[in-house]
Amino acid sequence: MENKKELRKWLDDMALPHPLVIAGPCSAETEDQVLKIAHDLKDTDVNYYRAGIWKPRTRPGNFEGVGSIGLKWLQKVKEETGLKTATEVANKNHVDLALEHDVDLLWIGARSTVSPFIVQEIADALEGTDKVVLVKNPVNPDLSLWLGAVERLASANIEKLGVIHRGFSTYEKTKYRNIPEWQLAIELQSRFPDLPLINDPSHITGKRDMIFDVSQTALDLNFDGLMIETHYDPDNAWSDAAQQITPKRLVQIMQDLRIRKETDEEAEYNSKINNLRTQIDVIDNQLIDTLGKRMKVSDEIGQLKKKRNVAVLQTNRWNAILGNMILEGEQRGLSEEFVLRMFKAIHQESINHQEKIINA
Repeated sequence: MENKKELRKWLDDMALPHPLVIAGPCSAETEDQVLKIAHDLKDTDVNYYRAGIWKPRTRPGNFEGVGSIGLKWLQKVKEETGLKTATEVANKNHVDLALEHDVDLLWIGARSTVSPFIVQEIADALEGTDKVVLVKNPVNPDLSLWLGAVERLASANIEKLGVIHRGFSTYEKTKYRNIPEWQLAIELQSRFPDLPLINDPSHITGKRDMIFDVSQTALDLNFDGLMIETHYDPDNAWSDAAQQITPKRLVQIMQDLRIRKETDEEAEYNSKINNLRTQIDVIDNQLIDTLGKRMKVSDEIGQLKKKRNVAVLQTNRWNAILGNMILEGEQRGLSEEFVLRMFKAIHQESINHQEKIINA
């Protein structure tokens, strides 16, 4: 991606007064459903109308999309409303059919991004296209895999590129369907600031009542747009019902979102400081989560020591940890004094946890 500034050209050429908005149902279900939602979104800030035609499901037997007939419905959407259309593609056949039906924006899903073979097949099928192509992050938190997919598409002379941050799968139970891992999106943004970055709060949250907050965080982190799943009857949607919102709610969210505008020096400062503070908030939440996990491991150690009648304090082990952390801290610009204070506090909390278990 040598000519990185060209990656933004397709978005800059739109000269939008607001973030890019991609909205529509998780899945195309019927022609009437697709057209009704499109007409509800016609006079809103939506720039691309999305609908899943082929739906990759974790297990067989679930609704896997209506197939290519849905592409004809998207053509009608464009004819009747003027909205540009978007859908996911997962192989060469999908690409060929989507191009045949003049879909304006294609995205590669998280399950496809994990496979360089699939991405290369799609890149070959799209070579030289003037369509917008977006790449969702892979299911697992792997920045190299994400960027590798973009590089394969760039090598196929696809100039209108961007990425979608839809969160990452985890075995842990969290409030998110897919944990954001904001730091990976931030790292991608810092390395390739001219690569358009779209947030998908629907897949991150899995819950419609969390979409606004995640969307606001994304905009505060200077994301370029949002992809939000929208359905006129979300509770009865054929797929991902819990994370879809009505067109009316989408309009309200777009009105309520705070957009940072750089109109003068003071505004520029406020935009940058809010961006940095949001990054700090994200990292602080991760620190608390990591410390909580560390104490759970300490609890397990305490149980093991209690069972074997072993003393809580292991001086040699503690000294070795402290020495290593001081060296690691120095490499990251952290003073020895700070590292000592921090790890002494963490160590003391671990001792407190283990003593409580042993003395119970």
